[in-house]
Amino acid sequence: MTTTQELPEGLGDLPFNVFAKACPSRGTLEHVTGRWGGLALGALYEGSLRFNELRRRVDGVSEKMLSQTLHALERDGLVHREAQPTNPPRVDYELTPLGREVAERLLALIHCVEGSMEEVLAARERYDSARA
Repeated sequence: MTTTQELPEGLGDLPFNVFAKACPSRGTLEHVTGRWGGLALGALYEGSLRFNELRRRVDGVSEKMLSQTLHALERDGLVHREAQPTNPPRVDYELTPLGREVAERLLALIHCVEGSMEEVLAARERYDSARA
């Protein structure tokens, strides 16, 4: 069964094009591929995590930046935030179905980069040597 969603005035008539300055897909792409967004999505692909667990998993991210990143990813429908009324409050983050799809593709890129690092490091060395 196919469902349609109502889009803001005027957006339903336009094809989405990330190369167009005004296209809303550009903001989502920035959230996904930004320094912390991609790492958060990759970490959450492994399963639901509490805020501090996620912060430890994404080494180097500040509390403020992780919070901003998660808000943006939640707004884009990629991350679900579940607050439980306990004392102290417990908040878990997990990927939505769309978030899982995006994270799978992102992880393929991450694995490609990680698997190519010897070649990358050799290229950097050649580049730096040529300019020294």
